Amino acid sequence: MIDYSVLYQELESLGAGNWAQLLAEQLADAFDERGHGDLRKWREAVDELPNLKPSRVNLLDSVSIGQSTDVFGQEQQLIQGIQKLHPWRKGPYQLYGVDVDTEWRSDWKWDRLKSHIAPLRNRTVLDIGCGNGYHCWRMLGAGARLVIGIDPTLLSVMQFQAVRKLYAADAAVYLLPLGVEQLPTEMKLFDTVFSMGVLYHRRSPIDHLLELKGCLRPGGELVLETLVVEGGMDTLLFPESRYAQMRNVWFLPSCELLMRWMRRCGFKNIKLCDVAKTTVNEQRSTQWMRFNSLKDFLDPNNAELTCEGLPAPVRAIVVANTD
Repeated sequence: MIDYSVLYQELESLGAGNWAQLLAEQLADAFDERGHGDLRKWREAVDELPNLKPSRVNLLDSVSIGQSTDVFGQEQQLIQGIQKLHPWRKGPYQLYGVDVDTEWRSDWKWDRLKSHIAPLRNRTVLDIGCGNGYHCWRMLGAGARLVIGIDPTLLSVMQFQAVRKLYAADAAVYLLPLGVEQLPTEMKLFDTVFSMGVLYHRRSPIDHLLELKGCLRPGGELVLETLVVEGGMDTLLFPESRYAQMRNVWFLPSCELLMRWMRRCGFKNIKLCDVAKTTVNEQRSTQWMRFNSLKDFLDPNNAELTCEGLPAPVRAIVVANTD
């Protein structure tokens, strides 16, 4: 498993020693096997992965670690270990010649946003709700000094640990099994904060925006991606129950309303960078995620609607700065 002592030291050097002390307790609680029945199984899957050394790594254009010639007859051990961590939702990954074709083409989202954000070189970065950390690796590849991802889903954390083991080198990238509400308030620590696919899961979107602002240094940049709907300044979708079969979707604003929320929260230089309909080519079932996916959540007779009769998923990317 990952040794977090280097992260604690890094947080100390950044003036966040109080968080480092709290974090040690939070991680001990999160990784307590008594609290999650599958954690031991996932740990064993990571432990059973072969100890490999990649002859090449590419984190700039993809997340590609090693090649098939590095595996030395351990291909089945590698594939079986990765498959034991099914379902893989964020990616894709190329791991020693194994193409982990995940549910989401998260690389497409990265391509949509990378030219609109401040360069990440030498920046401290927080990725909230990061899943298994695919974008964290891309942030590291873009030159970030330190990348911290948080996601409360332990399977996602263990998938990240599997990739980190296969990376087989020190890397200034960490994934913590935490929700945003477990972060210290007003720590003002990060140069860039990403919140992608989180806002619509929060019961109070305004509180979430304020939480994000509190994580940023003065002048820092927020990169926000969320579901939106067409409409004007007063357009807001509040699903009565489920949205695209998701239970925990609360507020889908128009782009104009979203930016008004951000202005009210004190963000500056707010820019709408991209609006894109989510397609069944970007989110779909694969051999690495064998459950239902987007096509099963849309109206079979009208792809412009969800199965509940609501507008089909459209996602916007907005960037902004703090004072």
